[in-house]
Amino acid sequence: MSPSSSSRVRVRYAETDQMGVAYHGNYFAWFEVARTDLLREMGVTYRDLEAEGLRLPVIEASARFLRPALYDDVLDIRTVVASLGGASVGFDYEVHREGTPQPLAQGRTLHAAVDGDGRPRRLPAPLRSLLK
Repeated sequence: MSPSSSSRVRVRYAETDQMGVAYHGNYFAWFEVARTDLLREMGVTYRDLEAEGLRLPVIEASARFLRPALYDDVLDIRTVVASLGGASVGFDYEVHREGTPQPLAQGRTLHAAVDGDGRPRRLPAPLRSLLK
């Protein structure tokens, strides 16, 4: 079973348009919140990874918007490790309005493992074992 987590985010007024609907670009920031929460729950932070010379830049990102998120909604962002390669890791996301079963959005990000100079490198064995 792949590692997973759930993060809560409240839609702020600044994240919405004049109709009170969350701007689509904010979902990618919420995915980042959820992804870093997942790693933190596993005992590792981006700061830890960077101290070890590892960077995980996003190389692909997608989202499918099914229903609008609205101002002041509390969102539950469910994150799972979806793929694990030698030098990459992918995450899947589902965004739910708190208390509702249907997702508002679904997303995916794929991250390359690179060193401080941007050259590809293998994911370190301890991180790989956490992500399995």
